[in-house]
Parts: sequence; C-alpha cells; structure tokens
Amino acid sequence: MAKKGRVFSGARPTGRQHLGNYLGAIKNYVALQDDFECVYCIVDVHALTTVETTQDLIQNTYDMALDWLAAGIRPEESIMFVQSHVPQVMELHTYLSMVTPLGKLTDLPTFKEKVRQNESNINYGLVGYPVLMTADIVLYNTDFVPVGVDQAPHLEFSRETVRSFNYRYGKAVLKEPLMKNTEIPKVLGIDGVQKMGKSLNNHIELASNAEETQKRVMQMVTDPQRLRRNDPGNPDVCNVFSMHKIFSTKEEVAQINSDCRTAGIGCVDCKKKYAANLNANLAPFRERRDDLGKNPTAVWDILHDGAGRARVIAEETMGAVRDALQLPK
Repeated sequence: MAKKGRVFSGARPTGRQHLGNYLGAIKNYVALQDDFECVYCIVDVHALTTVETTQDLIQNTYDMALDWLAAGIRPEESIMFVQSHVPQVMELHTYLSMVTPLGKLTDLPTFKEKVRQNESNINYGLVGYPVLMTADIVLYNTDFVPVGVDQAPHLEFSRETVRSFNYRYGKAVLKEPLMKNTEIPKVLGIDGVQKMGKSLNNHIELASNAEETQKRVMQMVTDPQRLRRNDPGNPDVCNVFSMHKIFSTKEEVAQINSDCRTAGIGCVDCKKKYAANLNANLAPFRERRDDLGKNPTAVWDILHDGAGRARVIAEETMGAVRDALQLPK
C-alpha cells in the first residue's frame, strides 16, 4: 500500500519511558507507521540546552531506543536514529538562523516557559531551540508533523521560517510541513494533580516489573472526596478510573463506574484491578524489551543504520540548500 507522505517526530532522550510518554507519543508513533513513511529522531543535541552534565546521555538514548523498539517501532520500514549522527542538521540550523528574527524566538511560549524553569542557564542554544527544531523537520523533506493543538504555534514558526528562507533565496527549496493534529491525552501522575514526569517522581515506567507497577498504582490518588470505603465515589474525578478507560475492557469500565458510585467497590480493589490490567497490557512490551536488551549492540546498529538512511535524505536537501545560497563550490 502506498504511503500517504513522510512524518517526522523527535523526542529528547529521557531514558526509560513511562506511561505518559507511551500514551502521549509512542503509541501514536507506532500507529502512524501503517500509513506513513516515518522518521523518528532521538534529539540528543536539543537535550544539551538544559542538562548540566552528559554522563547519562548515552544510557538515556539507549533506553529510549529500546523502549521505542519494544513498543513497536519497525526499523526495517521506519527510520529511527540519533540527531547528532546526522551533522547536516547543524549546518541547516545555521543557515535558517540567518532568516530568523530574534524577537520571534523570545516571544514563543516554549522559550518563556524554559526561562522560568532555567533562570540560571539562558544559553544561546535555548533561544535557538525552535530553529534547530525546524531544521530537524525540514531536513527530511517532511510532509506532516504529529503535534497536539498546544504545540501548533511552534510548528507555525517552522512554516514561517521555511517561507522566509524560500523567499529570501528565491526558490521553493524547503517544504512547509503540515500539522497532523493528534489527540495527546494529558496523563496525570500518581499524585493525580500534575502531568506524569520523572522529575516529579509521579511516573510509572513501562519497563518496571509487575510488582513495582502494582506498588506505584497502589500509591495513586483517587477521588479526594471519598474518605471511607462505604462512601459513594465519583469516577469522573478519579485518575485511576481514567486509566481504566484505557487499559480495561468496556465491560469492566462500566461495572467499575457503577460500583464506584454506589460504594460497591473500594478504591483499593479498584486500583488492584487497574494494576492487573496494566501489567497484562504491558507484558508483551516487557518481553520484547527483555529480548532486545540481551543484545545492546543490535540496538545501536539499528540507530546507526537509521542515521545512514537519514543522512542520504539530509544530503539531498542540503545540496539544494547550498545551491540556493550560491555558496562557493
């Protein structure tokens, strides 16, 4: 079946992935492979804008790649690689920076948020992050970028940058990427308040064993108004119930919904059911991950092979870019 175009997406190497990563991105990465030519990048250079040490960078990159593969990324048909292994992206980033007004960069919501998070480390790379992101996307002649509505301004920045470049140099050299609107659920952490994340230690790792997973699930906050076992609950405000809707059967969800409202089931039993269903869903992933992890060299070989395929596309793009710039040969 003919593919519908090329999709690009990248993620910073955060190591072992958690449920929020899976539901917010990885699950979609896997599904997109059926209809699109997919290019997935672990953006290690982007990570340098905020990390103070790179001692965990290689391990985090490996663990992320391992989780992506175990989740269903098919390297024989999709390109999966590490950003720094394709140096053309840094060259394109430099050229694109020449057509990017500084004011646009400092006005972006992401930059303002990063400033709040890293007041003591406002480096040039942080300011130019969206330019490098644009280079990541357009270097591979990308048709679509899967993003949530909240990320639309950043993709529009990329589109504007492409238009500025093409206008200045008089050729439609770079393709304007289109947004592929993706429903990205906000996955709350076990605290039931904030978005799931490692920095908050409110996450559930995909690769945890069944016992560790159950322990984390049993720590999850449920309906805060339900103080006693015989109090009726409200599943509409319960984070555990929201996860049941993803990992439990429709029949179980309907039963829990009814039983919770009538105090027919307590929060402890509700969490035990969720933990059991979550572990059952993750069992195939964990088995594949264990198998892949027996040969780390093979994982790196996949990333290096992906980088080689990515460099072929990148060099085609850069040849056209250099011609448009009329650089000396």
